[in-house]
This record gives sequence, structure tokens and C-alpha cells, in this order.
Amino acid sequence: MAEEGNDSSQEKTEEPTPRRIEKAKEEGQVARSKELNTALLLIVGTGGLLIFGAQIGEAMVEIMRHSFVLPREVVFDYHQMGLYLLDAAGEAMLVTMPLMVMLFIAAIAGSIALGGWLIAPKAVAPKFSRMNPLKGLKRMFSLKSLVELAKAIAKVGIVLFFAVVLLQIHTEELLGIANQATVTAMAHAADILGWSFFFLSCTMIIIAAVDVPFQIYDHNKNLKMTKQEVKDEFKDTEGKPEVKGRVRQLQREISQRRMMQDVPQADVIITNPEHYSVALRYKPDQDDAPIVLAMGVDEVAMKIREIGREHNIELVAAPPLARSIYYNSKVGEEVPSGLYVAVAQVLAYVFQLQQFRRRARPRPSMPDIPIPDDLQHD
Repeated sequence: MAEEGNDSSQEKTEEPTPRRIEKAKEEGQVARSKELNTALLLIVGTGGLLIFGAQIGEAMVEIMRHSFVLPREVVFDYHQMGLYLLDAAGEAMLVTMPLMVMLFIAAIAGSIALGGWLIAPKAVAPKFSRMNPLKGLKRMFSLKSLVELAKAIAKVGIVLFFAVVLLQIHTEELLGIANQATVTAMAHAADILGWSFFFLSCTMIIIAAVDVPFQIYDHNKNLKMTKQEVKDEFKDTEGKPEVKGRVRQLQREISQRRMMQDVPQADVIITNPEHYSVALRYKPDQDDAPIVLAMGVDEVAMKIREIGREHNIELVAAPPLARSIYYNSKVGEEVPSGLYVAVAQVLAYVFQLQQFRRRARPRPSMPDIPIPDDLQHD
């Protein structure tokens, strides 16, 4: 219990591991900036109004004019009135479509600009822990809440400051609108309001420029880990040493069983009578060079020789060659090219022995087997 208490009190000083970051993404925990999204939406929205505002205004005037100038028979026909309404709605949707598309793209871009695209079902799953009043109070008085309050005050202050500046700049121009014709005055006022709103929207860039680094810092801070958490995660992902050792042992046992199953296919077993055994196969019609079917030392070597005797496979004692093959080859692969001559001599000797046992020739003598210096092993 004391150890658990010490672990929980450790400071989170370690950077989050890739697994911790991936797990956070699965739960929907990524750095997001509402201020960046708001700034982008406001700037794109006001910019779109400046670009398409005149076109939208003219279209709306035409829709209103068309809707209020109706023939007598249409006024008393509810069916015709419905068609007029649908026609007006279609015209309004068509003229505002470019602005709506711009806002839609801005909303998506603002959301994924920080943190990227993320679909996390766990983030929208209901969590009853959020209904805990104590945790709610803790969130209200947390550092993040204080930062949000500071941002809200800063937004109001910055927007108010620039609004006063813009009002002072356009004071004379706004007063002069009173002397203009109605239509001209409306257009002039709309132009001033549009550009003023656009510049005020651009002031949100200041808030976003402060908020984005803070959100990245706060997200990284929340994901930081204690040294014990890093160790525990490493054990969970890599496995405990004793478990890994047991897995490796089982893998070796399975590999040895498979290897022993191939020994009966061998043409010769080359041995060092004390320690080593190497089973070789050479089928001229399917092998480009002799293949190592099995090899081992001590108990494994004895088992290879035992299986070889059971299947009447020739055992040839050639200690230097057995050691050389064992240390320079792998099971299932060809013997090194530098040992081709030595293995060929052994295979020829085995063939002569088989002929001798059939009394087709005199008993052969064991040849002198050459081992290249770079492949010798004591």
C-alpha cells in the first residue's frame, strides 16, 4: 500500500509515450482551439459578405419585389402561394450557396487545423462521472477555467478597443451619410459596417495566436506521465521479462520439434562425437546446394543422432566440418559456398559406403576434408 501511495504522488515529469498519445486520441483527447475556429469562421464569413454581399442584396431585393407583386388569382390560390414560397426559397438558397460553402469549409478547417481529423466514439459516449458536482466545482476553479475567463475578458477588451478606434476613424463619414440619398446612404452604411466587422473579426487572430500555444501546452501537460507509469506501460506493451522468457522457450521448443521432424529426410548426419550434430539433405533434382535440415549441440545433437539411427541415416564423424557448419549456417538454408567442396566429399564418401554395404565396391576410407580458414571454428 505504501508503494502505491508513493507511485500516485509522483510528479508527471516524463513526456507522453506514443502509446499514451494514441490512447488519448482514441478517447477523443486532442489539442483543440475554439478561438482559432471562431476567428476563422468570423474572418471567412465577413470576407464572404464583402465578396458576395452586393450580389446577395440585389437578389434579395428581387425576391422581395417578386413576392410582393402578385396577380389577383395567385393571392386567393393557396397552391400558387406555396409555389411562390418555394420559388423564393430556392432563389435565396442559390444566391447564398457560395457563402454557405465557404463557411462550411472554414468550420471544418478550423476544427481540424489543430489536432487533425479525429473520429472517436468514446468521446461522445455518456460518462456519469461528468455529473459529479464535486468534479464540476473542481473544473470551475481550475487553471483552465481561469484561462478561459481571462480569454473572455481579453476578447471583450480587444474588440471594444478596436471598435472605438474604427468608430473614431469613420465618425465624419458616418455623420455624412445623413446628407445622402436613402439608397446611397444604405449602401454606404453597409460598406462601412462590412469592412468594420471584417477588421474586428481579424482582431480575433490575436486571441487565437495566444490560445493555440496554450492549448498545445495544456494538452501535453495533461498527457505527461510519471516514471512509474512509463515503466508500467513498457511492461504492458513489451511484456514482463519472465513471460517473454517463457514465450522464447516455447518458441525454441516448437522450432526444435519441427526441426526433428525433418531429420528423417537427411542424406547424412555430420557429427562431432562429443557435442555437435548437423543433418544435411541434398537432392540434385530440387536443391541447388546441400540444405541444413537440423543441427544442435549436446542433448539436441544426441537426439538428432538417435533419430538418424532409427531411420538408417549415415552418421559421419567430421568434427571440424560439423563445427564449421553449425557456426556458419542456419536451419533451412544452404551451407556456405566455402564448404561446398568439403560437403561434396562427405556426400561422396556416404555414397561409397552405401555401395560397400551392397558389396559393390571395397570399403572406402574417410577423405581428408578441407575447411577454409575463414570458416574454421574451434
